[in-house]
Amino acid sequence: MTATAVLAASTSGDPTELDGVAGWAVDLMERLGPLGAGIAIALENLFPPLPSEIILPLAGFTASRGTFSLAEAIVWTTAGSVVGAIVLYWLGVLLGRDRMYRIWDLLPLTKTSDLERTEAWFGRHGRKAVFFGRMVPIFRSLISVPAGVERMPVLQFLGLTLAGSLIWNTVFVLAGYQLGEQWFRVEDVIGTYKYVVVGLVGLALCVWVLVRVRSLRVPPEA
Repeated sequence: MTATAVLAASTSGDPTELDGVAGWAVDLMERLGPLGAGIAIALENLFPPLPSEIILPLAGFTASRGTFSLAEAIVWTTAGSVVGAIVLYWLGVLLGRDRMYRIWDLLPLTKTSDLERTEAWFGRHGRKAVFFGRMVPIFRSLISVPAGVERMPVLQFLGLTLAGSLIWNTVFVLAGYQLGEQWFRVEDVIGTYKYVVVGLVGLALCVWVLVRVRSLRVPPEA
C-alpha cells in the first residue's frame, strides 16, 4: 500500500485532504523521495501559510513506509529549512535599512523611534531571536528578514538557523515516524500552540494600537 493510499484511509475518506497540502506533500515525496520533503519545507519557509506541522510529520510517516530513511527525512527537511531561510535573509539584505525606514514611515500609527527600538533590541537579542524563532509557527520564516536587514553575519545566521531548524524538524519528523498512519494527530497538538502564539501576538498588537491612538489624542504640553 502506498503512502497516498494510507493517507486516504487515515483521513476518514475526506478527499479534500488529498487535494490540499497533505496530498501535495505526499505526492512530492513519493515522486522525488527525500528531495521532495526538502523542497516542500523550503517552500513552507518562503510561504508561511504552508504548515510545517503537516509537512514534517508526513515526511516522518513516509519514511516509516520505507520510501526513504528516517535520517534522510531529517537531513533533507533541515536542508530545505536552511535554503528557504537564506532566501528570505537575502531578501532582507536587498531591502536594506533605508528602504525599511521609508516603508515604515508610510505605515499608520508608527514612529521612527519604534523601528529604532526594534533595531536596538535585535542588536542585543538577534542570535536568540533567530535560534528560538525557528521553533515558533509563522515567525520561524519571518525572522530571517530582519536578520538580513540588520546584516547578521551569514555564517552566524546559517549556524543558528541550522541548529533551530534541526531541533524543530527532528521533533515533528520523529512524531510522524512513530505515529505512522496516525501522523495527523501531531497537528492537533501543534495547532493549539499556534493559536496561542497568534492570539498573544494579536493581543499585543491590539494593546499597542490602543496605546498609540490614545497618545495621539493627548494634546502636547505647552
